[in-house]
Amino acid sequence: MAGPADNYQAGFERRWGRLAQPHVRALAWLLHAPDLLDPADPHWEGRIASLGVLPAAVDDWLIGLDADPARLLDMLGTRNYTRLGLYAEKLMAFYFQEHGQLVAHGLQVRASRNDTVGEFDFLLDHGDGGLEHIEFATKFYLLEGTAASRFDTFVGPNLADSLGAKMRKIFDRQLALGAHPAARSVLPRPVTRARALVKGWLFYPGGAGQAMDGISGQHCRGFWCALGDVAAQAPEAWVILPRLQWLAPFRSSDQERLLSRQQLHTVLAEKFAAVPMPLLVASVRAADGGLVETGRGFIVPDDWRARAAFRQQIVRTESGG
Repeated sequence: MAGPADNYQAGFERRWGRLAQPHVRALAWLLHAPDLLDPADPHWEGRIASLGVLPAAVDDWLIGLDADPARLLDMLGTRNYTRLGLYAEKLMAFYFQEHGQLVAHGLQVRASRNDTVGEFDFLLDHGDGGLEHIEFATKFYLLEGTAASRFDTFVGPNLADSLGAKMRKIFDRQLALGAHPAARSVLPRPVTRARALVKGWLFYPGGAGQAMDGISGQHCRGFWCALGDVAAQAPEAWVILPRLQWLAPFRSSDQERLLSRQQLHTVLAEKFAAVPMPLLVASVRAADGGLVETGRGFIVPDDWRARAAFRQQIVRTESGG
């Protein structure tokens, strides 16, 4: 696992450690985190979007929003978000709206009253007078095993999907929505460009990342290990991250969440006995009376790797590999 001096968390803390409002920190990560996928790689055929380097005025806007987050809190409302993707979408919609780019968010397309064809994540003003359809995804994948497609070796912690499957769905179905005949009745202007904006973290066995064509060389990364290997992890201080805190590096004044390495093993063993699902954890250090993330990783049940291998075999069989 990368040390605190040479990883993404350290850079985020230097730049955004002043942000105290959790939603604003999450939005800062969405706006400034490195792309997960390399937009320039020919594999993506020019259909990967990037926010690029944003103007300094956006930094000032975030700092002002942290001081007075009322507009953001009003937009989020009192809803208890359980889906991380929906939460991230709402944050990005707020940014696009505040910066005069948003034409529509979550616009549904129906072929008939009971037949929903799809939904546009974001429709933004495009410079040619048309609309840009942005399909937005925030994903967390663990590198494990072999697969017919190199992107299928990145699997979700619950083994329900893979990076390859997600991108095939986006490219084959979701980005084609603007050309569907049923879309004409709901679009204020034609869609003249459609791309995917993908943010997230990738996790590697033991934390040793590797270069891969199509993946951004600067992507956010962490480690994963089985519960039985927790004792071999060097950091002594840990917290378990709830799903809605997976985006930005963790920062909190809540010392009660702090776990020693042994306590982490004990708590996770109890949780896995009830629900055998991987959990995201962060190693932390003390800073300004609180806790600051220095690294992160998924701890998985000891049988997770066998289950992942079985899933990969099913994928290879279904794809004829």
